Amino acid sequence: MLDDILLADPRALAALDTGGVLRAAATAGAQVRSAAQGATDAGVGDLGGTRPRALVLLRRPGASGPAAGLLCALLGPASPMPIVVVDAVPGWIGPLDVVVGHTADADDAELADGIAFAVRRGAEVVLSAPIDGPVASAGAGRVRLVEQRIPVPPGLDLPRALAVGLAVVGALGLLAAPLDSAMGPLADQLDAEAERNQPGHEPFMNPAKSLALRLAEHTPLLWGTDPLGAAVAEHAAAALATHAGVVAHADDVGRAATATGLLRALDLASAGADVFHDPFDDDADGGAQAPPVRLVLLATGEDDPGHVTLRVAGRRWPSADVVHPVDEVARGVPHAGLLRAGLLASRFDVAAVYLGLATRTNDPEYRDDARSGGARFSTGATSEES
Repeated sequence: MLDDILLADPRALAALDTGGVLRAAATAGAQVRSAAQGATDAGVGDLGGTRPRALVLLRRPGASGPAAGLLCALLGPASPMPIVVVDAVPGWIGPLDVVVGHTADADDAELADGIAFAVRRGAEVVLSAPIDGPVASAGAGRVRLVEQRIPVPPGLDLPRALAVGLAVVGALGLLAAPLDSAMGPLADQLDAEAERNQPGHEPFMNPAKSLALRLAEHTPLLWGTDPLGAAVAEHAAAALATHAGVVAHADDVGRAATATGLLRALDLASAGADVFHDPFDDDADGGAQAPPVRLVLLATGEDDPGHVTLRVAGRRWPSADVVHPVDEVARGVPHAGLLRAGLLASRFDVAAVYLGLATRTNDPEYRDDARSGGARFSTGATSEES
């Protein structure tokens, strides 16, 4: 159960956040800036003027998968070259290809082997990884290594992975609009989002807290109304699983609308629960009931999300939560979709951390007690403090 009072108490949140996860989540803008500078120092810009046969994005556990999804959505079908997303370096890799890898795990043996293979085959390799360990050693002196300069807990390194990928895409000139001027605005937007989501702000002023409250005790259906929104939805589902132990469904709204079981669940949730139902009377219902679904539409484009769902799914969902940050990133701003996608990904990261803290699933001491068969329900604050 979510402790909504705790969300309004920054001291109690700080007492629970013993690992400093909230503070780390606020470094998204700094991660983008450091990664952009690291890419410059690594010579990623020297890739300019070349036209590779293929851009290969390695999808390893962690942030590399969501970053690859965002890059593919950003480039779209108009990309002048094939964009290949794979879990391991393919056997056909060669000197005409560019490989981009990202990991927070310096000991990823499979990635280390793949990097070594790509280097032997003469491919250009851009690697974002900790500077020490087998992964970095596999390409030492032969890859463009963007080192990890701002360490963060697992699951919070998407800004760095995305920034390195954007640096490569920008150097190769794969977008009609140059990306050179996008890194600064993206970092600024992430800084502004971190300011809005700081623990001292009440939920009605804090979009991440507000989102956590709306998702609490529900099964989130995170459906993107455009390719970037769908890519953010997949990252958001991973963030909820990582930081809050919440299982969510993520998809493009057009594909999701074919899941008839979910549509029935949505209709039941929209109709409202039985007012006489006692959620604590599990025996009367033959066991605990699954949390009701809650639809969240993620939008990064210029079109109205309601119009998009009507066009691609044939219907609207008036009860859906719509997360479309047009107030933060106005229409017509250069690379507005990218800026909104980065903002949404950061918002869901922080919301997942808040949700995990407020339900105790992100509390290391609570997890340790749970493993040993105990249970700890104290917030770490006195009754007067909370």
